[in-house]
This record gives sequence, structure tokens and C-alpha cells, in this order.
Amino acid sequence: MGKFAVKTVKTGIKFNLKAGNGEIIATSEVYTSRSACLKGVESVRKNAPIAKLEDQTEEGFQTVTNPKFEVYTDKAGEFRFRLKARNGEIIAVSEGYKAKASCMNGIESVRKNAPEAETVDEKE
Repeated sequence: MGKFAVKTVKTGIKFNLKAGNGEIIATSEVYTSRSACLKGVESVRKNAPIAKLEDQTEEGFQTVTNPKFEVYTDKAGEFRFRLKARNGEIIAVSEGYKAKASCMNGIESVRKNAPEAETVDEKE
């Protein structure tokens, strides 16, 4: 089962959603307070299972309403996703993937792990 690992960094506090094997599957922005970070965790829990998919790597892709997972390619040509909440705020982002299929698997892993993931504090 996955977990949300909440961690203090130099500039604030953030979370990583980790799969059962410990791999990081999504990361948050850096929040200024623990309570704001925990609200972000709740937002991912709530939005991930119902988020639609917007594949921006497809030509003429269909824009979908939030909440949604946006799949895109970065400057290095790697595939990434970002999860947007109902209000359009980005609440979690992925690492870069060489293959689109791996990126899609990452999205499925977030959908599967986020709703039931426990929240734990992680030391530096």
C-alpha cells in the first residue's frame, strides 16, 4: 500500500506519494505550513480517483475539465503528468519518464494508491 511521506525541506514542507515498493510516484509543491501540506494530501486523495485524462502529447487533444491528469512532454522530451484539482491548482507532479506507457502506469499508480495511503512524517 502507498503512503504520503510528509517532509520538511529548506523552503517549507512538501509530500511525496510513494507506492508500496517505496518508489516516489508523485510530488507536491513546497507549502509554507504543515496544515496547508496536509490539505494538499487530502486534495490528491479526493481528486486522483475521479480525475479525467488530458493527453497533451496527442495532436489536437481534447481539453477536459478539472480535476484532471495532464500528460505532457518536458524540454528533455520525457513524459510527465500533473494532477490538477477542481480549482485548476496543480496538486501533484511526476518525475520524467522515457516511455509514455510508464507515465500512464504512474497515473494508474496514483489513482490506486492515493485514496487509501497513510500519511507519515519523513525525516531528512
